[in-house]
Amino acid sequence: MAKHILVVDDEVGIRELLSEILSDEGYIVKLAANALDARRLRQEERPDLVLLDIWMPQMDGITLLKEWGAAGQLNMPVIMMSGHATVDTAVEATRIGAFDFLEKPITLPKLLATVERALRKGEAEFKPELSSTQLGKSAPIVELRRRLDQMAGHNAPVLLVGEPGCGIEMAARHLHQPNTPWFAPVENGWLAENPFGPLAQTQGGVIFIAEAGALSRAEQKGLSQLLTKLEKHHVRLICASSKPAATLIREEILDTSLVMRLSALTLAVPALREHPEDIPEIAAALLLRMTEAGEVPVRTLSTGALNVLRQMDWPGNLPMLTNVVRTAALMATAPEVTTEDMVRVVNQFDSPTSEAKPANFDLPLREARELFEKAYFEYHIRMESGNMSRVAERVGLERTHLYRKIKQLGIRLGSQRGEE
Repeated sequence: MAKHILVVDDEVGIRELLSEILSDEGYIVKLAANALDARRLRQEERPDLVLLDIWMPQMDGITLLKEWGAAGQLNMPVIMMSGHATVDTAVEATRIGAFDFLEKPITLPKLLATVERALRKGEAEFKPELSSTQLGKSAPIVELRRRLDQMAGHNAPVLLVGEPGCGIEMAARHLHQPNTPWFAPVENGWLAENPFGPLAQTQGGVIFIAEAGALSRAEQKGLSQLLTKLEKHHVRLICASSKPAATLIREEILDTSLVMRLSALTLAVPALREHPEDIPEIAAALLLRMTEAGEVPVRTLSTGALNVLRQMDWPGNLPMLTNVVRTAALMATAPEVTTEDMVRVVNQFDSPTSEAKPANFDLPLREARELFEKAYFEYHIRMESGNMSRVAERVGLERTHLYRKIKQLGIRLGSQRGEE
């Protein structure tokens, strides 16, 4: 099947020349005269490759690249083009996620070779998965990305701690430099058999261990040996763990000295229920990726459907949310997934946290009332993403009385607090 290439350049001569060359090679080419046209075309479909000029009026190529990355649409290789870019600009584009940089005037052999390499990479790497930029904009996730950015400047081993499915691998990939090796085997028997085996192939890149607590004693011994060679080969080790370092030691899951070496830099990744205000954005990003991968028909999620998702407790974290979104998109009978559609689906997985739990009639009236009030206020705080002005309006209380009641009930606002 012919590959689709989007050419974005404000110079008509360059657009037409590239279109002619690429069409002669059998590619299907679309043209955009500026970033706004490119944005519209990208919304309509995902091209297999984008050739993107850096210097354009209204919006430059770097800004558009950042926008696609933030929206989860940078899931195809992008080759930047410019006749005036500096080295710093090229490095910045690569850091954001561009595949390569071509300097104008572009020679025909270099153009075709770079396009071919980029398309091969795109075929191998495109998956309907999220990146750390799609985990949301809540305070816990903003803080997570800030800490990861701080860690990126170091090469010490990293221990990422969090529940299964909370997004630890996305956090690990945030630390992975573009165009460097990424080694994340499903099985870890290689650690016991030949721990130094991957070093030559992963030089300058990352080795990722998905669950350090599941390693056998022989694999732990191999990991200890591997740690001694990482610096020499410029390889970074990132390990995930569903249990914090202290628990790994206390329960004798890992040797104390190994834990200390693995946790030179440690960071907790929040579970989905710890940032529920991000769930609508995450769900929409998941649906977009599934649609572009051809897994589901073109669908949108109604506001009511998104609110249903936000009320879930998500014990299975992101994999569970992914399955719910996929099922809802496949089972919906109209282009928009309605509230009723989503309720039917989530009831097959779990019950929304906003549903009333069975009453405990053995409790004294005061305790039963407090339990109900706590659940009631927590529900409204979650629905309003922590915006206390809107919560006060919804529940019919003055803000002073609302804060007093929340304090009495022992509700912690924490990361649910929004703009007021």
